[in-house]
Amino acid sequence: MGVCVMAIANSHHCGALSVQVEKIAAAGMIGLMVANTPKAIAPWGGRDPLFGTNPIAFATPRENGPALVIDLSLSVVARGKVMNAKKSGGEIPLGWAFDKDGQPTTNPEAALDGSMQPIGEAKGTALALMVEVLAAAFTGSAFSHDAGSFFNAEGPAPRVGQTLVAIDPSADDGYLARVGDLLNAINWTPGARLPGARRLAAIQIARDEGICVPTLYVEQARELAGS
Repeated sequence: MGVCVMAIANSHHCGALSVQVEKIAAAGMIGLMVANTPKAIAPWGGRDPLFGTNPIAFATPRENGPALVIDLSLSVVARGKVMNAKKSGGEIPLGWAFDKDGQPTTNPEAALDGSMQPIGEAKGTALALMVEVLAAAFTGSAFSHDAGSFFNAEGPAPRVGQTLVAIDPSADDGYLARVGDLLNAINWTPGARLPGARRLAAIQIARDEGICVPTLYVEQARELAGS
């Protein structure tokens, strides 16, 4: 039928989903991937985290140019940015997270004890629920509120799930042309940019100039290497 679905059960942190869907697009197919993660987002109106940041990724080949790749988590920002702020001793912007009492906070430690702000408020938690069904219920894996941490060995194993879908559009000769028309319409809109454009620019800068890593991380890596 030109469609392949792969379900992964009892898994762990799978890295950036964009890496996987980009491989599917490089093979000439449309890629879609969802994954659930340990709890970090409360259902809208609640205070206790139940859903993970539950990323969604999509990629499609293009006629001329690199694949269109969309990769997003369902929190306003990735939880890793809050963890980074805690490690560096800084604050986070208001609107990123709530404390355990459901109040907006700029304190990263309070944010990690509380809940991340979902994208689109109630719509974001509805998408997170959708991912829980596709990535955890469908695969027989742990729901986000039952999953162990990705970052320490305390408690149960994460046992989260991932679902990937690959769709072959080759039966329709006009698919790539229509995708091109749509993307051109976005590019020709004043002030607009394609999703993933900043990512591609960042990759090129990293290739040309290297990667900027906080000194604290370098020192920690050296300590681990010496231990």
